[in-house]
Order: sequence, then C-alpha cells, then structure tokens
Amino acid sequence: MKKKDLISIMDYSKEEYLRIMDLAADFEKNPNQKLLEGKVVASLFFEPSTRTRLSFETAINRMGGRIIGFSDAGSSSVTKGETLHDTIRMVSQYADLIVMRHPLEGSARYAAEVSNVPIINAGDGANQHPTQTLLDMYSIIKTQKSFDDLNIFMVGDLKYGRTVHSLLMAMSQFNNPIFNFIAPEDLQMPEEYKIYLREKGIRYFEHDEFTDIISEADIVYMTRVQKERFSDPIEYERVKNVYILRNSMLKNTKDNMRILHPLPRVNEIHTDVDKNEKAYYFTQALNGVFAREAIIAHTLNLK
Repeated sequence: MKKKDLISIMDYSKEEYLRIMDLAADFEKNPNQKLLEGKVVASLFFEPSTRTRLSFETAINRMGGRIIGFSDAGSSSVTKGETLHDTIRMVSQYADLIVMRHPLEGSARYAAEVSNVPIINAGDGANQHPTQTLLDMYSIIKTQKSFDDLNIFMVGDLKYGRTVHSLLMAMSQFNNPIFNFIAPEDLQMPEEYKIYLREKGIRYFEHDEFTDIISEADIVYMTRVQKERFSDPIEYERVKNVYILRNSMLKNTKDNMRILHPLPRVNEIHTDVDKNEKAYYFTQALNGVFAREAIIAHTLNLK
C-alpha cells in the first residue's frame, strides 16, 4: 500500500477533510483509543514549538503509542553537520510514522521523498501547516455547523503566516466562501493565493483596517506578526502592533462569530477578549489533540 504523507493541505481531498472531521469528533467523545499500541512515532522538531509538539505527543500517548525524537535541532546530530537526508533515512528505520517541523520551506516534501514511513508536516517555514488547518476546520465546523457560505476574516501577518495559507486553500474547496484580508502593506497575502482564488471565482477583499466591517465576519482568524521571519528588527518593530483586537470591537458582531488564533499570541488579541464567549482560541488548541489523533489514525489506516 502506498504510504500516505500529509505535506500540504492539498494532499487531502474534500472527502478526506470531512473524514478527518468525523474521526476528530469520535476522538473527542473518547480520546483514549489504543490504536497505536506497539507502534513508534518519531517527533522531529527542528524548530521550537509548544502547542503543535505537545498536542501531537498528547495524541500519540492517548492512542497508546511510543514517542522518540527531539524538540530542538540543537540536541540532534544536525549540530555535527548531519544532513536532513541522513536524519530522515535513519529515523524512518526506527519509527512507523514521522511528525516533522522544520524552518525551511519544502523540507517536509523532501523528507517524504526520502522516508520509508509516512511523514506528517508539522510546519515547514512560511509554507504550509496542514495539521493546524485541519484543527482549525474542526473548530469551524463545531462552531458554524457548516463549511459553506462563510465570511472569513484573516488578520495580521498574511505574508509569512503558513496557517492562513493552508486554511485559505482548504476552505476554498467548499461552497461560496468570502475572504477578507486585513494586513499592512508589507505583510499582505501573497499574490499566488489571490490568483488561485480568482481562478476559482472566489470573492476576496483587501483592507488595511477592519474595525468598521467586523460585524460581517463569521470567523475572525487573528495571527501574530512573526518576529522570527524578519531579517530586519526595525521592520518588525514597525508592524508588530498594527492590529489589536479588543473586547469593545465585538459589540455588534454576529452571534455565531468566533475568534480563532493559531497561538502563541503576543499583543494582537487583548486579554479583555478572553472572557467573551466569542473567543475560541483556547478551545481551538484543545481541538488540536482530537484532530491530530484523527490525522494519525487516517495516515496509518487505523480506523
């Protein structure tokens, strides 16, 4: 059987998105399903992570699997000059599945070409973060009851934000989405994604502010300005606090509207939003465990 990698969100079909949603709901009802009994999963994080790594490791533990790997490239043989090729070739002999985060775009696709076992991309540079997208989709379906006819606001760093790139690609597979992009000039959605939407006949609008139009949103997807993607610290300082969502801004928003954020946040969501029922980002992080259990089960044909 051909191995199932998850490198890009477009590696899955619309039907597979929906299957992951069903599996995630099943894992939410019963997270402790010992489907990984006797299996080893390698967790290779060449770049720091809190939620992604811990939610994957929680998912693996709840499924009864064993974990090997590292949470920092500095504790691996990369520091001795070992190539990604050799690391993956070696680790794929020890494990049944590899979960990998790496700072270089395209690294996950390359790893999949080298590995004998499935690779799940836990983020490759500013490129893709498909498992985050699937947990975002699970959060959306739980709160909106449908993927169709949604007005999705994406706010902040749309240039380097791999989570918004992947979410845009996935949600564009459903009926009649509308995207509103709110970003400073230097951090706007890359042109290739706008071309993709135009070719599919999907409406999108670009703004430099969203206070006056937030009442139209079903989902407000906030992102932080990512300091680690900037080579110029002065440029980062100039844009880091350009958008701050405050509780007072939510007064006239839709009842169903929910605020998502891949976390960590810096200043872009004020803490006064946390007590608002429309703040969903911490539950969204919890949904990551169920979604990642679903992805692992689907990848290894366990259910």
